[in-house]
Amino acid sequence: MALRKFLKLSAIASALVLAGCGGGDININTGSGNNGGSNGGGTPTPPPTSACPSFATQASALAGVTTPVCEIKGTITSNITLTADIAWALSGKVTVGNDNANSATLTIQPGTKVFGKSGADYLVVARGSKIQAVGTATNPIIMTSVNDMLGLSDDESAAEWGGLVLLGKAPTNKCDQAALATCQVESEGEAGPYGGADPEDNSGALKYVQVRYAGFEVIPDNELNGITFAGVGRGTTVEYIQVHNNLDDGVEFFGGTVDAKYVVLTGNRDDSLDWADGWTGRMQHVLIRHNPNNTKANRGIEADNQSGNFTAAPISKPKISNLTIIGNNFDGDEDSEGILLRAGTSAELYNIIVTGPEKMGECFEINTTETANFANSGDLVFRNSIIDCAEPFANIRDSAGNVTFNARTWFEAQPNNLVGDALLGGYIPAPNSPALGNGYNVSNNVDGWFDNVNYIGAFNGTTDWTKGWTTSLHQADGVNLTSCPAGTTEVVSLTGRLNCQLTGDITTNVTLAAGADYVLNGRVRIGVDNSTAATLTVQPGVTIYGKSGADFLVVTRGSKIMAEGTAANPITMTSVQDVIGSPTAAGQWGGLVLLGKAPTNTCPNLNNCATQAEGEAGPYGGPDAADSSGSLNYVVVKHAGYEVLPDNELNGITFAGVGSGTKCSNIQVHQNVDDGVEFFGGSVSCKNVVLTWNGDDSVDWADGWNGKMQFVLVKHDPSNAKANRGIEADNNADNFGATPISNPTIANMTIIGNTFDGDDDSEGIVLRRGTNAQLANFVITGPTGMGECLEIESTESLALAAAGNLTMTNSVISCPEPTRGNIATGISTEAWFLGQTGNKLVADRSTVLKGIFTIDTNPAKDMKTVDAFFDTVNFVGAVSESNNWTAGWAVGLDD
Repeated sequence: MALRKFLKLSAIASALVLAGCGGGDININTGSGNNGGSNGGGTPTPPPTSACPSFATQASALAGVTTPVCEIKGTITSNITLTADIAWALSGKVTVGNDNANSATLTIQPGTKVFGKSGADYLVVARGSKIQAVGTATNPIIMTSVNDMLGLSDDESAAEWGGLVLLGKAPTNKCDQAALATCQVESEGEAGPYGGADPEDNSGALKYVQVRYAGFEVIPDNELNGITFAGVGRGTTVEYIQVHNNLDDGVEFFGGTVDAKYVVLTGNRDDSLDWADGWTGRMQHVLIRHNPNNTKANRGIEADNQSGNFTAAPISKPKISNLTIIGNNFDGDEDSEGILLRAGTSAELYNIIVTGPEKMGECFEINTTETANFANSGDLVFRNSIIDCAEPFANIRDSAGNVTFNARTWFEAQPNNLVGDALLGGYIPAPNSPALGNGYNVSNNVDGWFDNVNYIGAFNGTTDWTKGWTTSLHQADGVNLTSCPAGTTEVVSLTGRLNCQLTGDITTNVTLAAGADYVLNGRVRIGVDNSTAATLTVQPGVTIYGKSGADFLVVTRGSKIMAEGTAANPITMTSVQDVIGSPTAAGQWGGLVLLGKAPTNTCPNLNNCATQAEGEAGPYGGPDAADSSGSLNYVVVKHAGYEVLPDNELNGITFAGVGSGTKCSNIQVHQNVDDGVEFFGGSVSCKNVVLTWNGDDSVDWADGWNGKMQFVLVKHDPSNAKANRGIEADNNADNFGATPISNPTIANMTIIGNTFDGDDDSEGIVLRRGTNAQLANFVITGPTGMGECLEIESTESLALAAAGNLTMTNSVISCPEPTRGNIATGISTEAWFLGQTGNKLVADRSTVLKGIFTIDTNPAKDMKTVDAFFDTVNFVGAVSESNNWTAGWAVGLDD
């Protein structure tokens, strides 16, 4: 860190010296800067031919900055305008007007950049004077450091210049209330006096203004805030402001009555929002985010009345609504925390969210008896709010350690508060977030100044009001998309980067490019059944998520999905809970359905086949055994299987009438509420399949499937959550003898059960209802309490086994209940299994598997001699330690 700072300072010095010596533009690129203008800097205006205006002096050019540089210093005693065609350098403390004398107005045009060259450079607006800094959403005003102008500031930068100070004539409890007209309170950083008797005082306007990398220690233990509001009155307009990476507080209010809307406070090292000394203003729509890199941070809110007199009047009592605080894991002398109310402050807090990662400090604390008394009396209000933190509360204790104020008990007793998951995606509430629809109407019930809202936190779930004018929240990293691909539409982001939505029937070819995340809205179908064909291409590393159980993806007959990830960049299809880091579970979205034109025994006339798939996904089946529905490679489907209709849940991946022309390898279904994969007829084959924690059967087939599989790993949830069979296999539930008979060939499969005991236990394999099968190189095992590991049912399937048509060879069963039932009179299933070539039962399962790896040396059958689809291997089961094909892309395999 020290070396990097030294190199930066050396580069700045070189750039200034060389540029000042007429050396032309000196380009310095450290690879991390934003050149003073990313995220809303506007389009630079060509350099003017005229010199600096009379109130400024020409300064050295800045390398890489196309506008001339003009320097302003001292006290400004006449009205001036800073234009966007010049970069404005502050020299020392620059004050607009003298205190209550020689008043002046500083106007700053949209897109203008004002910067400090050192920590001693800062801007003060004295009492009686004004700043009119009104930018736009596309051309914000930026106040920053010379480092930032040169592209040298980064996520760790702070304290590179002073900051902005507004001094007003509104009341503060630091002054004698009977003599407010003569109030003289000295502000921090020797900026000047503030306070007075005029709550309506007007210090001008700040709108679409960024203050970056400020907060230098002007005098020992006295750092400037990003923006200081000292005795500022409510006649001042403050909207759409951001303070980013300030050394001290983001914004601090010392008394006064000023209000603010649309405030962003990011990466600030001390408190993001601080008030004291009788502030009674209002705020709404506030986002506080500590540095996500876990850089130093303290409190989202630190609030006092007056540190020297907790009961001084007027009491600090702001009204704040729709604020979101997101902490980080910083752990130092002062941790990242949420809200601290103390030193006699009161407040009215509505629609607040406080959240953060696991190691964040307490999220809500009341300290000092005076503030606790306000809480107990009802003067301090905190309602319709959510605390979502690992350490939610801190209590007041007496000298003996006894709790005298229980923050949790008090918070939960307030109307409509929740301690639980806020379900945020970044800072935006997910569609199923409790923040949506549960807000308090502060506008109608408290104060008409507030906007009428019905949500908790700073955002309504559909509109991100920070976009276009802020810094750091929407940084592009060179791989992120800036616009949604054709066929998708942009929606509010829950993942910190571009989110693009797929809706309805997709009837043209669409590519889901890496660099964005993709949202399913309801049933999304690729193509129209056997009429309008389309191809959905999904690039490696893409994430597709569903917001609810009604969201699922269907590839219709005649269309294709080309989802080809890599081991390093698999394609993930998952739930909104997963992408925003909230608790996951089975059934949080629908799943993936492929509908093909291959044969199924549910159709008497294959040329006119239209069997309806589960979940009203659409029709499938036909005469083309070689039909292609595209390709799945390195695709992970998680947390799916929602009950679309009563007793009709979608599988993780449904293969319905899918043909052998479809490529299927390196796929996983994790934590599905119904089956992991299910084959309804068809002839598709798959290799390298992982099926983990699924709530019903892991592999299910029916209706004439005759494809092949090799290297299949099934693992029931090691926490013994709901699971049924590793394989449940049928021919046709209504006609056990229907043709074509289900008859897949499967080799190298491992099934690891658990001890779930319910209506359907965790079991191994059941073959029934007329199915046939050719099984080889299996390992089936599980703990004591697991159900039977091999069972064959129904007259038709039993007859196939007895006749030697249904086979299972070169396999190992190591289960407390290895088999169930009989194959024929006098022939148990166990005897039949042991009578097949190369099979054995093992009592000690620790000798069979080491984790997921086969360690048993049972000879394997060379399945390549059966069909060229198969690989030749020297082990039974799915995975060997020498060839762990699951590494790097599969989930849920670590107990």
